[in-house]
Amino acid sequence: MSRAVITGLGLYAPPTVIENDFFSKKYDRDMDTFLREQRNIFKRHFMSADQATSDLIVPAAQDAMAQAGVTAKDLDLIIVATDTPDYISPSTAAVVQHKLSATRAGTFDLNTACAGFATATDVASKFLIADDRYKTILVVGAYGMTKYFDWSDFKVTSVFADGAGAAIVQRTDEKMANGEEYGILASQLATDGQYHDYMGIYAGGTKFPITEETVAKRMHQLQFVKRIPPETNGKVWPELTHALLDRVGKTVADVDHFFFTQININSIVETMGKLGAPMEKAHNVMDRYGYTGSACIPMAMADAAKSHKLKKGDLVMVLGSGGGMSMAAMIIRWGYNT
Repeated sequence: MSRAVITGLGLYAPPTVIENDFFSKKYDRDMDTFLREQRNIFKRHFMSADQATSDLIVPAAQDAMAQAGVTAKDLDLIIVATDTPDYISPSTAAVVQHKLSATRAGTFDLNTACAGFATATDVASKFLIADDRYKTILVVGAYGMTKYFDWSDFKVTSVFADGAGAAIVQRTDEKMANGEEYGILASQLATDGQYHDYMGIYAGGTKFPITEETVAKRMHQLQFVKRIPPETNGKVWPELTHALLDRVGKTVADVDHFFFTQININSIVETMGKLGAPMEKAHNVMDRYGYTGSACIPMAMADAAKSHKLKKGDLVMVLGSGGGMSMAAMIIRWGYNT
């Protein structure tokens, strides 16, 4: 059976770099120590006033296409995973298609918050397997959350940042010498919807339209209304890891790389500890890029690729989580040397 394989990766972070010291000065408190020690964040990138999410996506997509050796004319489908779109309607994917001149590509957006990239890649995999008319799919995770900041909330403004990560996903029939297949071997989605009203941007949809009242309550900006239990990722990520490894007949020791949602280094450390896996296997980029939501996993993967860490045949675990509470996991047999 054919499988979907990632053949190219790209990332883009806007040029404006914000160091931790900016927040220490702005809020007249030591932000730097907490951010370094508790979040592993040293700096991040903010988009400019005239940039939209699609402007972050295009260079990341071009980077991924160049690595995969394809052009925009080769794209059959564009899937954009974001909860910070250019518009409520139409889709940001349609804007990206136009900006890339990818005239053959169908498009749609997908929103599972920060679990979006893993979810969208899973969807792309199923398109490729189910319908042989699809051969080359662009999958993007993109985040422009600084446009939704409530600047009075230093806990949000100091952690969240902007960026985009992109992947080219194609079909493969290639196998390893031992007969094992390359590509996405297994995936799983999970949601605990009771947390849907804990964090998000709540005004602008049909539930809470933009009105004087919702603006006064800052509901058009990112809000943490209630606290999601801090142990959530540390509990669910190991469970998803073991579930997928059992499905493909592998163990934690077989995994060469882990890519996590990059909001809290302590959750990653906790998960790796529970799995009995060394931290060196978890590639992290929050030290340079802050928290980039649905973009953080593909940005971390693209960064690892640029560092030539991903080798053909490596076993890769992807674990995403986001508001909702949405979770997505994939296990991939890597298909090319980076």
